Amino acid sequence: MAVRGIGDVNVDALSLAACFVSGPYLSNSNDAQQRLAAWLSDLAFDQVSELESLFERFPRARQIFAGIAEASPYLFDLVRADAARALTLLQSEPRSHLAQLIEETRQGVGIASSEAQAMQLLRRCKAEAALLIALCDIGGVWPVMQITKALTDLAVMSVRSALRFLLRQETIRGRMLPPNPDRPEDGCGLVVLAMGKMGARELNFSSDIDLIVFYDAEASSLTPDIEPQPFFVRMTQAMSRMLQQRSGEGYVFRVDLRLRPDPASTPLAISTASALHYYEREGRTWERAAMIKARPCAGDMRAGAALMAELSPFVWRKHLDFAALSDVHDMKRQMQTYRGQSEIAVEGHNVKIGRGGIREIEFFAQTQQLITGGRHPELRVRPTLEALDRLATSNWITFEARDQLASAYEFLRRVEHRLQMVADEQTHALPEDPQAVEKFAWFSGYESRDAFASELLKHLTIVQGHYAKLFEGDPAGTARLPEVDYAAGPDDPRLVDHLTALGFKKPIAVAATVKQWLDGDYRVFRVEATRNSFVEFLPLLIGGLADAEDPDNAIVVFDHFLQALQRGGRLFVLLSQNRDLVALVALILGAAPRLGDMLARQPQIMDGLIDPRFFGAMPDQRELSARLAATLEDAGSYEEFLDRLRLFGRESLFLIGTRILSGTVSAQQAGVAFADVAEGIVHTVHGLVTEQFANQYGRIKGQETAILAMGRLGSREMTAASDLDLILLYDFDPDHPDSDGVKSLHGAQYFARFTQRLISAFTTRTNYGVLYDIDMRLRPSGRAGPVASHVDAFAEYQEKEAWTWEHMALTRARVISASPKFRGRIESVILQVLTRPRDAEGVAVDVADMRRAIALEKGEDDLWDLKHVAGGLVDIDFIAQYLQLAHAAEKPDILDVNTLHVLDNAARLGVLPAASAEILRSAALLYHDLTQVLRLCVNERFNPETSGEDLLQIMARAGDAPDFSSLEARVKETQSEVRRVFRAVLEERG
Repeated sequence: MAVRGIGDVNVDALSLAACFVSGPYLSNSNDAQQRLAAWLSDLAFDQVSELESLFERFPRARQIFAGIAEASPYLFDLVRADAARALTLLQSEPRSHLAQLIEETRQGVGIASSEAQAMQLLRRCKAEAALLIALCDIGGVWPVMQITKALTDLAVMSVRSALRFLLRQETIRGRMLPPNPDRPEDGCGLVVLAMGKMGARELNFSSDIDLIVFYDAEASSLTPDIEPQPFFVRMTQAMSRMLQQRSGEGYVFRVDLRLRPDPASTPLAISTASALHYYEREGRTWERAAMIKARPCAGDMRAGAALMAELSPFVWRKHLDFAALSDVHDMKRQMQTYRGQSEIAVEGHNVKIGRGGIREIEFFAQTQQLITGGRHPELRVRPTLEALDRLATSNWITFEARDQLASAYEFLRRVEHRLQMVADEQTHALPEDPQAVEKFAWFSGYESRDAFASELLKHLTIVQGHYAKLFEGDPAGTARLPEVDYAAGPDDPRLVDHLTALGFKKPIAVAATVKQWLDGDYRVFRVEATRNSFVEFLPLLIGGLADAEDPDNAIVVFDHFLQALQRGGRLFVLLSQNRDLVALVALILGAAPRLGDMLARQPQIMDGLIDPRFFGAMPDQRELSARLAATLEDAGSYEEFLDRLRLFGRESLFLIGTRILSGTVSAQQAGVAFADVAEGIVHTVHGLVTEQFANQYGRIKGQETAILAMGRLGSREMTAASDLDLILLYDFDPDHPDSDGVKSLHGAQYFARFTQRLISAFTTRTNYGVLYDIDMRLRPSGRAGPVASHVDAFAEYQEKEAWTWEHMALTRARVISASPKFRGRIESVILQVLTRPRDAEGVAVDVADMRRAIALEKGEDDLWDLKHVAGGLVDIDFIAQYLQLAHAAEKPDILDVNTLHVLDNAARLGVLPAASAEILRSAALLYHDLTQVLRLCVNERFNPETSGEDLLQIMARAGDAPDFSSLEARVKETQSEVRRVFRAVLEERG
């Protein structure tokens, strides 16, 4: 992937096709060439002729286009969308063409007659520029930092042009009196700060743009009757809409405004006076670090420069600020604990936040800038590579470290770009499958996975080594004092000083609690060997709990855990041998009482945490089935069989829950994992009960039973607290309705009793608790109907009697245990019901009425009731279910049990605007991320006011927000957008 030079050739004088010096390897040359040939065959003769001539003269151009056809659906879609554009790019000199494209778009937006026209021009510019920049990257035409600069220039033009267009419209309406109507932003008082990679001119290929919008109410060009705050908030909203609203031509840039001060309680545009007051009183280290790269990019640039000068004392402290070292290290450590990137790897490694990744290089530079930048102004630079260079020339780091980190940074940024080119997704993680990594390596220009892995691991190891050296002075104050007597209690000043040095805010209380552990009558310590193991483990335990996000609370929670623990010798040995687990256990106990209770009752479930597979890919159904079979294979009795099932279920739930808590799986992956575990257990129990019941009552000729999963199990979106919504369907030979056992049962009675036995297998409490709660209210006629339904009766009910809400529920129905033949018959019934013609208006009325009824019963005003709140999950689910019922007759491809897949299908089939689908999709992912955490950590309703800091930080990280205030703002904005789409899709129709 290294970019090779092109000697003394003047690149500017050459066409793009002539500039290519590198390209992908093709994994299957025939397939790639066939895709390319298929595209060419659809083009006009003169276009084909020009392209073929160009490919013949520049074979590497054909290689690159074939590589795109093979590995990047996003780029190949751009190629196929406009062959003339692709041809023009290949024939143009890339640098001047991009500059001309940006300038022509800027001018075009400036004279656009409508917002729609301006947005169209910006989208078309983004598509053409994205393809050009990608070709320059893949072909080795530009070095990686020129790529990031080109992307940033495109973003800056887009923001400036959108804002200037909007301000011109306001000038025409008479709401502004700018000194220069052609440049209405001058003197307007509105400042747009580009943050992060945009501020440093380092945007990645599929980057959001992080912006903060300020305004100076005293220095604006608004007319006297216009109130500044609502005006500038409206401008900010409109600018964001122009940039990120999607259409068939895509979007310009995703905009993130959540880096502003206290985003949950502040408007989208903030007065400079309020902002300066906030940063002076409440600004945190991460906000200081973020401001290192901040740069005015649009609006009133003179006001922006003045604002940056006023913010300088907040960012750059006059003294050497070593406290920042600890804060930044804590931020990185928490990210790694949360995301499970504690080791260097290839498959699944996150090149941004993982060990040795981009973020470590950025933190390495930014931390030293924060510490010393107040006294050394030469270090106050935005770009990462420039910061490393300044640190080296100022003797803060060696030139060798600079060169190694710079080389790694450029390499990792190229890898990041290539990952994002595949599908225009903001991803930073390599594939988890070695074969997929091999394909990615080919796309990146390597001959093999091993060649790519060798270079990747070399850079990651070097970066991690430099990063570790920066923090090896133990900045968090975690050095252990020798020979401390933990049994001495709070009267020992040496112990109290030691606990204070570790970071405990209430060292006397902690000392008293630790003494109680050693002297008290805890059930777990009645075994002498266990007590001895604990005493040996205690120093490591105290150190590990000191690393928790709230150390004092971790001590209190661990005390509660010890009181509930029945046996713990093996657990203490396990923890003493795995130091990293102590902090993870502290996190579990402090934030997730459901998991902590499981661990206290069955400490053996923790074994899975030391399995090397724990932070790897989630096991699929096949692997889970194999593990379950191994667990059950030598069970000696029905009771032992049920106990082992429960233990398997508990351990699986605990491990998945821990991965949610540590951030190593997405909500979507966790939902599927929970469902896979439940499905495997249901199928196993179904088979077991069938055999047990037949031994007692015999079988009915031709009998078939099937378990139909509904709700979250059906859609594979389960959480740790999900019930199982099930329907049992059966069939038998009507001419022989009696079972052939000694205790014979007749027809429906047989299957009713069978179903009760099945439910009992799940819900009977044993030594290991209840397996799952079962909900069968979605069966025909609900509680009033029989617990098991004949398949024909089920079909007739769905056809003639079922209400709209029952058909909505049926969109998630999935057969999870049945013979193949019976499964096919049931699926045919469901498909027939869902694809029958319906009155869309009537369905919309029913769905809207049902939503209002739920709101009256459950309420819809609680921001954190993510399911029932206005604009919450119910709104999204109902939209997806409505779209299926309304359109499946004509477009059966819309059907899917999973809500996200339905939204994608609906957008692809043209029954839901792409912009609306994107809003709903992003919202669903956010809600699922947060719901997974809440179901683990909160037994009642979530109340931020009474929640611990641990949980608030976990919530913020789960929502990909820098802090809880930012998360709250994002949730509010998201709910508002979802409710708007809900009304547009349903209430305005119904």
